[in-house]
Amino acid sequence: MPTILHINASPRYANSDSLRLARHFIDSVQAAGPESFELETLDLFNDGALPVFGRTAAAAKMAVFSGQDQTPEQINAWESARAVFDQFAAADAYVFNIPMWNAGVPYVLKQWIDIITQPGWSFGFDPEKGYRGLMEGKQALAIHTSGVYAPGVPAAFGSDFSSTFFADWLNFVGIDDATHVRFAPTALNGDVDGTRKVAEAELSDAAFEFAGKLSDVGTLQLIND
Repeated sequence: MPTILHINASPRYANSDSLRLARHFIDSVQAAGPESFELETLDLFNDGALPVFGRTAAAAKMAVFSGQDQTPEQINAWESARAVFDQFAAADAYVFNIPMWNAGVPYVLKQWIDIITQPGWSFGFDPEKGYRGLMEGKQALAIHTSGVYAPGVPAAFGSDFSSTFFADWLNFVGIDDATHVRFAPTALNGDVDGTRKVAEAELSDAAFEFAGKLSDVGTLQLIND
């Protein structure tokens, strides 16, 4: 059975516009797809959701790449990071809801990305050909929200380093089948409900194609079994 991993990068839960849209999309996928799927949700702002990737984990990483033995503390740190990556790698498709914070992504999403974006895990490197993403064959849907910024506004109303960074990261790890939907602005907007409905319609349309590709994954899994 195919698996969707939903990564919630908002701490606002019931008050989150991005989370509300993510749930709308997931419900639309369920309605559109003849096949069932497993849904796993990672709430990045839950206490303990992510391990610290600091001095010990960084030393563990360098020990691996230099062929040195890890200390017991480094082994624990590296295994904790690997568990986060394994959850990511096991999924067939991804749904991300990402509110813009200070023109960028929330810090916990960046932490999650820094944990799982490791050579030999999510990307490879060739001295002659450069980087290569290792997460091919997966699809992603990313929802981007922002309170004041919207495409085309004057510079005084903000800049977007959030969606551009995230799209580049998806491509870096090999997920080039990605759809991005924006709901903005959510605050400085004379017709918030109308703008939300446009985003919901776009997500509903995207759900049909998303569900179809999930069904293909499920069929391949049955054949391989």
